[in-house]
Amino acid sequence: MFENLSEKLQATFEKLARKGRLSESDVDVGLRDVRLALLEADVNYRVVKELVNAIRERAIGGEVAKSLTPAQQVIKIVHEELVRVLGEPAKLNLSGRGPQVIMLVGLQGSGKTTMAAKLALFLRREGHKPLLVAADPYRPAAITQLEVLGRQLDIPVYAEDLRVKPAQVSANALKRAASGAYSVVILDTAGRLQIDDEMMAELEEIKRRVSPAEILLVADAMTGQEAVQVAEGFHSRLGLTGLILTKVDGDARGGAAISLRKVTGVPIKFLGVGEKADALEPFYPDRLASRILGMGDILTLIEKAESAFDQEQARKMEQKLRTATFDLEDFRQQLREIKKLGPLSQVLEMIPGLGQASRQLPTDLTERQMKRVEAIINSMTPAERRDPHLLNGSRKRRIALGSGTSVQEVNQLLIQFRDMQRMMRQFSSGKGRGLFSLFR
Repeated sequence: MFENLSEKLQATFEKLARKGRLSESDVDVGLRDVRLALLEADVNYRVVKELVNAIRERAIGGEVAKSLTPAQQVIKIVHEELVRVLGEPAKLNLSGRGPQVIMLVGLQGSGKTTMAAKLALFLRREGHKPLLVAADPYRPAAITQLEVLGRQLDIPVYAEDLRVKPAQVSANALKRAASGAYSVVILDTAGRLQIDDEMMAELEEIKRRVSPAEILLVADAMTGQEAVQVAEGFHSRLGLTGLILTKVDGDARGGAAISLRKVTGVPIKFLGVGEKADALEPFYPDRLASRILGMGDILTLIEKAESAFDQEQARKMEQKLRTATFDLEDFRQQLREIKKLGPLSQVLEMIPGLGQASRQLPTDLTERQMKRVEAIINSMTPAERRDPHLLNGSRKRRIALGSGTSVQEVNQLLIQFRDMQRMMRQFSSGKGRGLFSLFR
């Protein structure tokens, strides 16, 4: 989402780094580039003006002049000011006697229905018992879509006849939740192509009937500054408690994410980062600022890994690594575990120093390579996966034919795997043993 902005900011910082000591004019030239990069990323002009002025005031002062690494100090200031603009991290307020109601609102096409299911899955993993409510009778497909998502995730969905008004559906769902010991009710409300009085009056009635603990606007990050205007419109009528930005994994310029919190005063609580049900991240301003500046986001990567990987499987894998008994069966399993983290390009962007390198690769290159490697391993017999030394010429030709690859690709995989085994034998012999402590 922030590729262009990140590249331009990093280019600006590289220019400053070549200067050594920074004069006031050097800082002004750098900040001019920062201003242009932010405006091109569709950041609200008032936010850009305030942000750049705050950075300049600190950069021209003693913080940079006294620093031994002035360019790095400028980056630090930009990071801190970005975090300030993005606001404090804000969690859902679900305290008190249940069931608590979360009301999702937004324009048609912003992704409310999918987001309702993602949020329900997130809350279930947090220990809640969610109930999804189809409160959009104007789009029958919305009810069907929510019911399908509910079945896929094994989360119950409450729906009624299309003739029942949304406010009544919501009130009835709240009663159902209380009798069924559900702790959270998530309302998927109707949207329109644009804000109108009829829609707002309906949402106000739902709010009056069920007194939601959270009213979250689901905003499409791809709409840029329009998302800010939409948020202001909803906030003035409903009193939003939070924002959820969807399609953050797309090629949007990213300005909405930077502008929304500052312009509306409403905190961003979640980011939708993909199409899968688990592609939902809590919003942390410091982590987003680090991504924008190309500094990676290792904390989010660790959290993704902890939730995606099977701990018992990880323990067994560590033992195999220690004893150098890691085989192609294990390698295939690790590929599948890595795929759970999401697109590999996103994973690389979270690792400090690899974000820019990952953007130089074709978007589907790494995913395509992983699929071909897995196809090769799948075409082997269990015995061949356990002992690759069995693979003679005829077996390799059979594997290449079965996987839709070439014998050369099969050989390349085997060479890489043998190199990996050699490295693991070094670990098991004591060299590099400290590496294992990182995964405990």
